[in-house]
Amino acid sequence: MTNPPSPGDAQYTPPADPATNPAAYPVAGPGYATPPAAAPGNGLAIAGLVLAFVIAPLGLILSIVAAVKLGKAGAPKGIAIAGIIIGAIITVIAVIGLVLLVTVFANLFSMCAELGPGVWQVDGVTYTCN
Repeated sequence: MTNPPSPGDAQYTPPADPATNPAAYPVAGPGYATPPAAAPGNGLAIAGLVLAFVIAPLGLILSIVAAVKLGKAGAPKGIAIAGIIIGAIITVIAVIGLVLLVTVFANLFSMCAELGPGVWQVDGVTYTCN
């Protein structure tokens, strides 16, 4: 059995340094793929989904922009589509609620304008107008 060459022997070669000679180390074989780079718009899609719950119109817009970017990159756009759906549903519900709220207050103000100041009982409803 022979001993491996030591630094003092003539046959000794120092181990390869990957910084100075990257070819000294083998490249990953066909079974090992490099991880894919993040698709442009992934972060935007996540931000759009989160904002769809907090500020629905802004989340809707960001999700639409992310879906377009991801579509151009050929990347999956499931998160962006989820943000679009949730943002659209919450925006529609908010608009309907706002319309109902404005209608109720408009009716209340018109009733007080018609009745004048005081406390009034009309059709079983008490109105307090100042």
